[in-house]
Amino acid sequence: MRYEGTIYRPPSEARSLIIQVTIGCSHNKCTFCSMYKDKTFRVRDFEDVLDDLKMAKEAYGRVDRIFYADGDALCLSNEKLLKLLSETKRIFPEVKRITSYGSPLDVLRKTDEELKALQKAGLDMVYIGAESGDEEILKAINKGATRDEIIEGVRRLEKALIKTSVTFISGLGGKKNFKEHGINSGTMISQMEPSYVGLLTLMVERNTPLYEDVKEGTFKLLSPLEVMEETLLLLENINVSKKCVFRSNHASNYFSLRGDLPQDKDRMMNEIKEVIKSEGMLKDERFRML
Repeated sequence: MRYEGTIYRPPSEARSLIIQVTIGCSHNKCTFCSMYKDKTFRVRDFEDVLDDLKMAKEAYGRVDRIFYADGDALCLSNEKLLKLLSETKRIFPEVKRITSYGSPLDVLRKTDEELKALQKAGLDMVYIGAESGDEEILKAINKGATRDEIIEGVRRLEKALIKTSVTFISGLGGKKNFKEHGINSGTMISQMEPSYVGLLTLMVERNTPLYEDVKEGTFKLLSPLEVMEETLLLLENINVSKKCVFRSNHASNYFSLRGDLPQDKDRMMNEIKEVIKSEGMLKDERFRML
């Protein structure tokens, strides 16, 4: 396989074949993010992508899961995506799941009919980084999408029967806006009703604007207990009518939570309350990682 630069993928794609469809991220301006800084964004030549699929077939034979990298393969035109999905399934007819990253604006640029066509062609799930449900925090981190745009993008994908896995980052509002971050992220999840929610915890990376803000003291990081209080606020404000798989068990998290909403909401909230009473249940800072 031929890869350019550092490759990133969601934790749940650890056993997937990763095919680089784009190089880098078309936005790549989020203040907290250090990913893709070694790359200039471009769409790879289709024949190169096709060659990688063929090489993977020779190397692995059978592949059940495929993830289209890098940052937002969904930015391709529908014509190109449909062609890619068709060739992928021709080479790997046994594939059970095809997924990619995507930005809300990638979704909003496509019609409902185009999204349905992608689903019928084999696109099973799109990973979207919402990061926060608070409008002011989204502006501060230079997300490039508004709260309403993120909600609409997720809802349109789910309507087209393309599952969504939406990521939020605990602590992204700092001490100043931790209540707003928790509450508004919870209400955002309620409005968008994604199939999956992943909750990470902020880890400040060097060579990012947020790192400089922390050094200068203009951004105050949450303590581990404050992170748990914020998570409690988030869960309190989630009210979904259909199943949403909730996971906060990333290596960056101080405490692992796993459950399905709405049925496990009370149980997870009670777990957090117990953690707040006993700090000894929290992961030591030394063992957190990305």
